[in-house]
Amino acid sequence: MAVDDVLTVDRLPGEEGSTVTFPAVLVVDGDDVVSSAAELARYQVTAEILGAVKGPKINIMHYRNKTGYKRRMGHRQPYTEVKITAIEAGK
Repeated sequence: MAVDDVLTVDRLPGEEGSTVTFPAVLVVDGDDVVSSAAELARYQVTAEILGAVKGPKINIMHYRNKTGYKRRMGHRQPYTEVKITAIEAGK
């Protein structure tokens, strides 16, 4: 991810327009790759919550043969859309 990227993540607490911070998992800067936990603790990703969105509809069908039983259900997973505002490296 980079600054100004818009991502869809699992539902986060917070209102639209508020900011959240994430710990960095992997940092790639040109040819330099940082993946050790000690060095990644210095990095912090700041994002702004754009709003709530829903995922695609998943249809679930239960059916039992010869008993007349069938049931149809659906599910849409709630997600939060965030925009990356800064990726900071501490000292």
